Amino acid sequence: MKLGLISDVHGNLPALEAVLEDLPAVDMIACAGDVVGYNPWPADCVERVREVAAITVVGNHDRAVGDRESFRANSMALAGIEYAREELSDEQKDWLAELPRKATLADGSILLVHDHPTVQDRYVFPRHFPEVRPHIDEYDGAVLGHTHRQHKARIDGRLIVNPGSVGQPRDGDSDAAYAVLDTDALEVELHRVEYDINRVIERVEEAGLPPEIGTRLLDGS
Repeated sequence: MKLGLISDVHGNLPALEAVLEDLPAVDMIACAGDVVGYNPWPADCVERVREVAAITVVGNHDRAVGDRESFRANSMALAGIEYAREELSDEQKDWLAELPRKATLADGSILLVHDHPTVQDRYVFPRHFPEVRPHIDEYDGAVLGHTHRQHKARIDGRLIVNPGSVGQPRDGDSDAAYAVLDTDALEVELHRVEYDINRVIERVEEAGLPPEIGTRLLDGS
């Protein structure tokens, strides 16, 4: 089975459209969370992810839409959450609220989670991948998001992959990120694709969001 892996869309519709157009033929798509936040198309991205992804787990920004008290972040992140709260329908908010924290892929052999397998909201940067290994004994591999940094590693026979961020990469590459996982071979291909960042910058300004939400996309920071 071939799985398309996306994560951290963060309301960036042009990036999501580019990824879906570039994505090769796969058996299904899975999303590792944070469909909304930051960028100015939260409702469109929710609808598009709902259309294409067979499985989506909840990210911290998705969860924050329905929890005003617990979200603590920088001004850009907070602005994106407030914007999503205004733009999303009640039905879309309910969908986000009902997303599971964890799910499994490929008949239970691959763990899908936004952050750390056992500690909610903990970032698992590439250098921390070995620390995840003890938490996935019952799986062949794990798919993570949250850090916006694309990376893969095989540790003691287990595959750990972060497909990177569709809508706000933070690994110095401005292109939208995704991955394709072959569950039979337990191999993963990391992909990047260009998209119209200027369209995002213009829409960020029109929406009254902090300008850096758009301009930071230019250098993948």
